[in-house]
Amino acid sequence: MNSLKANVQAAAGLIRSHLLRTPEIAILTGTGLGECADGVLMHAQFEYRDIPHFPISTVEGHPGQLLIGDLNGREVAVFKGRFHLYEGYCPQEVTFSIRVMQELGIKRLIVSNAAGGLHSRFSSGDIMIIQDHINLTGRNPLVGPHEPAWGIRFPDMARAYDPDLIKLALDIGNQLNIPLQTGVYAGLLGPSLETPAEIRFLQTIGASAVGFSTIMEVITAVQAGMKVIGFSTLTNIHDPENPVPATLEEILEVAQKASPALQRLIESLVKVL
Repeated sequence: MNSLKANVQAAAGLIRSHLLRTPEIAILTGTGLGECADGVLMHAQFEYRDIPHFPISTVEGHPGQLLIGDLNGREVAVFKGRFHLYEGYCPQEVTFSIRVMQELGIKRLIVSNAAGGLHSRFSSGDIMIIQDHINLTGRNPLVGPHEPAWGIRFPDMARAYDPDLIKLALDIGNQLNIPLQTGVYAGLLGPSLETPAEIRFLQTIGASAVGFSTIMEVITAVQAGMKVIGFSTLTNIHDPENPVPATLEEILEVAQKASPALQRLIESLVKVL
């Protein structure tokens, strides 16, 4: 057994020993979006630092907690905070939480992030359902020795974001009167923000939003056989002809303001999955 798999099993074993029920759905929250878990009736809570071999979140807006409990009658595992390549973590460390989800038997993943919008039709605070992504990080979490128990060597990414879940989320958005955008998420390495020339490039290749996360986790989840849906909260809208500097404080503020709508959407989605 390789050391990574052994570490994943050790982390999952600790979590499993505290479970009343096995989680059916995992929710991975992005920058400033931890409030999306506020409706969970908790059965267990962990600090990332207390889980064996688990990486530690080092970025503001990522609390670094795992909550397990009941959300609208479904047992969920909520990972409040993620890990990024730009923190110095390797792709396998960034995706450690996904492998733990897989070891726990979780089959559905809801992932959220804060991103910059690339279309003039978007407004700051919009929620965009991710239909597809473009991996511009130069990294892939599946590089290296293949672990057959974790999935096939060459997973197909044509439907990385499940079309049925996308349709379901759009229907729920209409029912709740929550306007939703759809588009393609471009993942960069970070942490420096994009130049105007880079924004023009991203627009040219068909990206609708840009951020520094999500790609590694989704690739891993697809190999693990999970059905995935992703939401980007658009915290700022890029105009390469009139660039406006963005700060983490402003991004956090917009993400937190949008969080209640995203929470309602996720809670309703979990209820009908």
